[in-house]
Amino acid sequence: MFEDGDDRRYAVVINDEEQYSIWPADRRPPDGWHPVGVTGVKDDCLAHIGEVWTDLRPRSLREQMDQTREEAR
Repeated sequence: MFEDGDDRRYAVVINDEEQYSIWPADRRPPDGWHPVGVTGVKDDCLAHIGEVWTDLRPRSLREQMDQTREEAR
C-alpha cells in the first residue's frame, strides 16, 4: 500500500502514545490516530517525523520512567 517512490499525498498522524506514522491524505486515519496538520509526499512526511519524533518510547513508558526516577530521589 505504501510503495517507495510514489507521488501520492500523505498526512502525518499521531496516536495517544505519541507515536507517529503516515496515512494517505485522502483517507480517514484508523481509530486512535489523528492528523497533526502536516501533509505532503511520502519523503517529506517521513522527514518531518524524523525531526519531531526524537524519543521513540511510547508516552506511557516515558511517564512511567519519569515517575520511577522521581520516586528514587
